[in-house]
Amino acid sequence: MSLEGLCMMVTGSASGLGAATARQLARGGARIMVNYSSSKNEAEETADLCRKEGVEVLVVQGDVSKDDDCKKLAAAAAQWGRLDGLVNNAGTTKHVPNHSLLDELSAEDFQRIYAVNVVGTFQMVRAARTLLEAGSQASGRASAVVNIASIAGINGGGSSVAYAASKGALITMTQSLARALAPMIRVNAVCPGYIDTPWFSKGRGQATADKLRESVKASMPLKLASKPEDIAQLVTFLASPASGHMTGEHVRIDAGSHLGRG
Repeated sequence: MSLEGLCMMVTGSASGLGAATARQLARGGARIMVNYSSSKNEAEETADLCRKEGVEVLVVQGDVSKDDDCKKLAAAAAQWGRLDGLVNNAGTTKHVPNHSLLDELSAEDFQRIYAVNVVGTFQMVRAARTLLEAGSQASGRASAVVNIASIAGINGGGSSVAYAASKGALITMTQSLARALAPMIRVNAVCPGYIDTPWFSKGRGQATADKLRESVKASMPLKLASKPEDIAQLVTFLASPASGHMTGEHVRIDAGSHLGRG
């Protein structure tokens, strides 16, 4: 799918799904803004891989939970005069997989997780709105926002109650923004299941992460443990003109885990 000349921003794109999405968009010919909060070296590595695709790349530090940083990211993209796509991938959690351990989550945990996963996404859309509308005016079609939610936001599972609640809120907000920003901006969400990234090893330790990966593969109807590149293909589709008739959707991509074991 050709994205030649389009301008795309991917938040939280130093590693994992964000990095895979940035690379996939670059392969299609899009100019890319790589964003990171603290992982500068990883962000530069992602940017170098994107540049090898022959596209222009910007690397900009910013914490999306801070409104001023969201405005800074938009200001950096303003040199392009437009945005054709914004992928809100930046996210955080606290790992409390046993959801019955209510005392393991504090009000501060909820506030920090919501500040990035929900408020940060809203602030980023608000900051980028003018550029996304400029992209729509230039191309004659709606620009795209893709929010990275989770199946946790549908089924209440995932790394913690606070994380699941934040992703549920993000799905609802996707619908609200899709109504509010049409017809110039489309807003959709991707709801991945398990993704094999360092997210789990950092949160639960390498041995537990390895065991989880094998357990996931065994339990999935498709017998697959998804990698970031697998999910990035769907994100790229929703960010591209190929999905031009879609807005307000949340699309599950979980190797069939929602089907159960039959």
